[in-house]
Amino acid sequence: MPQVILPMQSFAVGLIASIVAAMKLSYSLDQLRFSGDQSFKISKAPTHVKKLYKDEAHYQTLLTEYRNEITELQEKLYAHHRYGVCFIFQAMDAAGKDGTIKHVLSGIDPQGVEVHAFKKPTDDELDHDYMWRCSQRMPPRGRIGIFNRSYYEEVLICQVHPEFINQYQRLPAEESKDLGKLMDNRRKDIKRFESYSHRNGMRIVKFMLNVSKDEQKKRFLERIDTPAKNWKFNAADVKERSKWSEYQKAYELAINATASEKCPWYVIPADDKKNMRLIVSAAILHEMKRLQLHWPKLPPEQQAELAQCKELLLNE
Repeated sequence: MPQVILPMQSFAVGLIASIVAAMKLSYSLDQLRFSGDQSFKISKAPTHVKKLYKDEAHYQTLLTEYRNEITELQEKLYAHHRYGVCFIFQAMDAAGKDGTIKHVLSGIDPQGVEVHAFKKPTDDELDHDYMWRCSQRMPPRGRIGIFNRSYYEEVLICQVHPEFINQYQRLPAEESKDLGKLMDNRRKDIKRFESYSHRNGMRIVKFMLNVSKDEQKKRFLERIDTPAKNWKFNAADVKERSKWSEYQKAYELAINATASEKCPWYVIPADDKKNMRLIVSAAILHEMKRLQLHWPKLPPEQQAELAQCKELLLNE
């Protein structure tokens, strides 16, 4: 397996090669990044890779270095004020979305990051189109938005449970008559929305945290056996395991229909949470580096004003 250095200092658009200081992961992002140039097969996507850290101390060191790099880029993003960045996290239950968001992005200026968790739609949300609740929360320029689940639920859970569309969603009868066509159109709509967002300076990157069925079972049992984790357990999640293959197919359809070079998917092995967090950190850093952000250059009059203020301060 080729060895790459992450994070990157320079790159050509579309090329994932890493050259820089301070940290090294013996794993390439190439095989995890999907941009629509080839068919995605979820059965071939790994849920586990060899450890990318030597021990707990090494893991913490790597994670901290990634956080520091991401924090600096977030500050540049805010100052540059041309792009908004949205990272979408999708996964089967117990894959580790909450923990990944917490560990990877902790320490970033809270004024520059907005986290939104999308749960079962409210009555008000159901009175609007399915993109409405997410589109309203897209990050403004200069900020990072984190979506814990997203509009992709409409082509994942609704693909597996098409009965939800007529049971809960308030669509005209003629629009929901052919549910297969409805799902196809939704996937097309999502790709168009993401393309539109990109043209307006919004950068959308999607993550699927790819946990195995066996590892999910292990984590469910841990939640049941650990009193401090009982609150995380939902009996409905166990019932959904019977539809595992249907969900896998729904993810495959969604990723193939919406992956693009400008709005890629990363399918992250999630059986080892620490590996997962390091790989997500590297991917976030890579995608932010693609923006080639820079600090604003002040016009001559403002630079002259700075020089005058500096002289006044030095002469106090």
